[in-house]
Amino acid sequence: MLKRVGIRLNKLIAALCALLATLCAASPALAAPCYYATSQGTTGPSDWQTYCWLDLSSYNDATARTASGQNFSFTLPDGTVMSFTMRVSGAAAASATAPSWTGAAVGNTAFLGIAGRPIFYQTAAGTTTVQISGITLTPPSSGTVSAYMFVGADGESSNGGESLSFQTNGGAWQLLDTAGPISGSTYPTASGAGTSTFSVAGANGNVGAYIVGSVSPTQVTTTLVGGGLQGTMFAVRFASIRLNTQISGARINAADQFTFSINATSGGAALASGTSSGTGLGPFTAAALSSTAAIPITLNQSMAAGSTSALAKYRSILTCTNSTSGSTTAMPSNVTTTSYNFGALKFGDAVQCTFTETPFPHLTLSKALGSGGRQFVGDQFTMNISQGSTVVATTTTTGSGATVANAATPQTQVAAATAYVLAEAASGTTTLGQYTSGMVCTNAAASSTVLPTTVGGSVTPQMGDIISCVITNTKRAANAALGMTKTSVLLSDPINGSTNPKAIPGAIVRYSFQVQNSGPAAVDSNALLIVDTLPLQIAVGNAAAPIFTQGTPTSGLTFSSATDIRYSNAATMPATFAACTYTPVAAYDPAVKYVCLRPQGAMAGSTGTPTSFTISIQGQLN
Repeated sequence: MLKRVGIRLNKLIAALCALLATLCAASPALAAPCYYATSQGTTGPSDWQTYCWLDLSSYNDATARTASGQNFSFTLPDGTVMSFTMRVSGAAAASATAPSWTGAAVGNTAFLGIAGRPIFYQTAAGTTTVQISGITLTPPSSGTVSAYMFVGADGESSNGGESLSFQTNGGAWQLLDTAGPISGSTYPTASGAGTSTFSVAGANGNVGAYIVGSVSPTQVTTTLVGGGLQGTMFAVRFASIRLNTQISGARINAADQFTFSINATSGGAALASGTSSGTGLGPFTAAALSSTAAIPITLNQSMAAGSTSALAKYRSILTCTNSTSGSTTAMPSNVTTTSYNFGALKFGDAVQCTFTETPFPHLTLSKALGSGGRQFVGDQFTMNISQGSTVVATTTTTGSGATVANAATPQTQVAAATAYVLAEAASGTTTLGQYTSGMVCTNAAASSTVLPTTVGGSVTPQMGDIISCVITNTKRAANAALGMTKTSVLLSDPINGSTNPKAIPGAIVRYSFQVQNSGPAAVDSNALLIVDTLPLQIAVGNAAAPIFTQGTPTSGLTFSSATDIRYSNAATMPATFAACTYTPVAAYDPAVKYVCLRPQGAMAGSTGTPTSFTISIQGQLN
């Protein structure tokens, strides 16, 4: 009894729906979008992103079966509005998502991820006829429509006993693409390509699907024959353009990503866009526009949110190709730009454009310490990248022990085909001689650029190079490291006396030896000997009057002018203090060839600031 009531109730509802449909014969157009697939799939065609599939979510089977049918209005990606009326007869139908079932080609092996409900799907066995009439396209104010392509496809799978046909009053059907079966290689039998009727006769097993197109029809009729499991779907095309980005060399920073977009030139609305992702160099998922109107478009490139580098750090080059032969649409080739006014596509254009992003060369130089850290707690290092005499990037380290802060120069954009030197210098009281050093460089780009391997080496980068070099300093074992500087000052001359003396014969000069120990170890006791080789232009003798001065920190040595200075007139330099045996016979004796100085004691080691002393002696210019 309940089942009979349910049947009567369903019939009553159906009758009421039919009555309402009759009363609402002039039904309003239902606004809807069209959707691109999000993925090509394993068997999808290469131009899969150029199809915009009409969303039939608002399909009402009862309304579509009225005399006036169901009116549809679709707002397409370029702003064109497509309108038509759909009248349906025969077996019942509804809209469905893609894929319509697990064995369908579309949605499983090709054209994956179509949103909405793009499939017109039988819900009962028999024959269903779908008449789409009054097709009109209204372009945005900036465009015109001279021709377009209406696309029909198998939205399910045509198996044995099933069939599908498309009739058009527009251009003859063209076989555009296919979607492969979920397994095997079977396709239904197809006929009528190049005519006004394209037909598909089903085949048993898993089968593929056909996609066909007709130019500028105003009416398309589709006939489905099935056991309640047959479907079709529709898309629209005028011309297509795909925009992508690829990166040449490497990213300047791993966080850098690029957004590429197709915009309406008038008003700037984004018609399609894409963004790079991950660490790969591309190409990435393209920004695809299946345009139905000839509207001027602009191709743009920008940095995506979260990027570290500015777009100006990259050279952007745009190149486009058109797979449609004979088109007069101008194609940019190797144009340096981030925004290109492309103009309007022409019917049939299938354009592929790519922004190629090449980083301008960048260099970074950083400091690392080897085992044991610093020789002295306050040691610091200045890292320099130089071009000629100009320092283009620098940093001076901070920190203590094994900790290195402020270790890297800023990542610096440099000029291609120009040599740069990568070097370090001691900061403050640091002595580089207390360390062994090595440099290792890496290039994020696969490049032929020769990288330096030693400190102070140079590199000549090319476009795309992102080079990072690290200078590692390892402290030497405890040692005494002596260094000496020699300076002189004029005291008097025979003409001017001590007032602004000149370096002329007879002038008296006092010259000094400053000795430093920058190593942490003391010098062996009584092991220090200074032997000065006198030039022919100066004489030293009894008037030498040596003066010993302690430095800060003190050296810990002593010096006696009575016992710790000697002279030599030998032909070769004496090797020991004892070998200095000549006694001068004059205040300034030209026979003296060497002056021998012997401070006494063990010179103290450095604790970060070198210990030092100075000995000065007096001579005369010849």
